[in-house]
Amino acid sequence: MITGLKISTIWVLDQDSALDFYTKKLGFEVRSDTRMGPDARWVTVGAEGQPDLELALMKPGPPAVDPESAEQLRTLVAKGVLGAGVIGTDDCQAAYEELSARGVEFVQPPKKRPYGVEALFRDDSGNWFSLTERSETLDESIGWD
Repeated sequence: MITGLKISTIWVLDQDSALDFYTKKLGFEVRSDTRMGPDARWVTVGAEGQPDLELALMKPGPPAVDPESAEQLRTLVAKGVLGAGVIGTDDCQAAYEELSARGVEFVQPPKKRPYGVEALFRDDSGNWFSLTERSETLDESIGWD
């Protein structure tokens, strides 16, 4: 029986750089950082106060991904076409200002959406995230564009 989502993978180009980005710029905490042989490293981070969900910062490659697919994944990540998820906040404008001051690259400033306020940013590899302050209700009078 499934008991819940525990770890989600984020494909990154450099685990050291990603670890620095997720901890110093986003404020996440390190959950695991373990060498698993000469070419493998298990690195996970998570949001403070949310111990039951981690992000695995994985470099594309064996044994999970064959060499050809790993190269394709690196290309897609570097092009910034992979969306990695939604990060929740209770104040999108304040989070946007704080993260911008820490050097996070936003591709869209906070904008009202039918479901709340959303800004979009990229991590240091190119993955994009939605930073979302969800509304209690869906307000379809606000446009989707």
